[in-house]
Amino acid sequence: MKHVSEISMIAGDKPYASRTGDETLIQKRQDPVVFVEENSDTSADQDVALTSEQLESYRKNGFLMLDNVFTEEEISPLRRELNQMRTDPLLRRRPESFNYVDDELHSVFGVHKLNPLFGNVAKDTRLTSIARQILADDIYIHQSRLCYKPGFTSEKFFWHSDFETWHVEDGMPRMRALSISIALTESHEHNGPLMMIPGSHEFYIRCNGDTPKDHYKQALKQQEHGLPDTAVLSTLMYEGGIQSACGKPGSIVIMDCNTLHGNNGNITPDPRANLFVAYNAWSNQLETPNCEREPRPEYVAARKPGSPLA
Repeated sequence: MKHVSEISMIAGDKPYASRTGDETLIQKRQDPVVFVEENSDTSADQDVALTSEQLESYRKNGFLMLDNVFTEEEISPLRRELNQMRTDPLLRRRPESFNYVDDELHSVFGVHKLNPLFGNVAKDTRLTSIARQILADDIYIHQSRLCYKPGFTSEKFFWHSDFETWHVEDGMPRMRALSISIALTESHEHNGPLMMIPGSHEFYIRCNGDTPKDHYKQALKQQEHGLPDTAVLSTLMYEGGIQSACGKPGSIVIMDCNTLHGNNGNITPDPRANLFVAYNAWSNQLETPNCEREPRPEYVAARKPGSPLA
């Protein structure tokens, strides 16, 4: 098995090209992971959200998990709201909603605009201060979604990088974005938790294949394009391992836009639910998609953010 350092790196005219041929290639990341100044003393700044040790862990692994960011008193109303939304017939007919094969609600996109409770969480300073600190810029919400994985379902999401899709299908120029996932239920080893490959964010995987028309309609249920091949994944996993994001309600996962992640099916009776919010740097707004397709809808990828988050 090759080590990542033994895989030949490629470069091209575009910083990050993908889905351009019949072979998967690997490229060294060309952007910082943490955009704050290297010599800044975060411990002396009362306005920062993360310590220097936490920033270093995020920089090294491509993610950071924090417990007890939100209290159970804050999470309970969100969970009740989720359960009401799951049975709302009008919501289920909206284009922002995506269902499983058995018609169980899978996810609701643009939820920060559809629901004021989730909108308040997406703009909570406990989250936005983290995004501003890491990205060192004004920020806006690139994407939000409410995710629900019911018990006894085999649905899974294969390994992928969000940035690969955001770059190819949305036209996000650089790796200056991150996502924060807020646990609404307990996530444990057996109910299909988010899994991440530490260190994978340092490499951009140029995937093979193409991008079908209206790919998002299928991809947001089960992605089939923009996926790394198993040889590259094996190399990254044997070198970095796999970390499951397990935690109680109210815990969060901060994840770099390029970290490879996925999840297995949930074959336990315990549902798993989370609110996912992707923050993009104001200077990194979307351009023309890097594929010959129309831009994805606004509720999937914000092209008209209006103004930075206050």
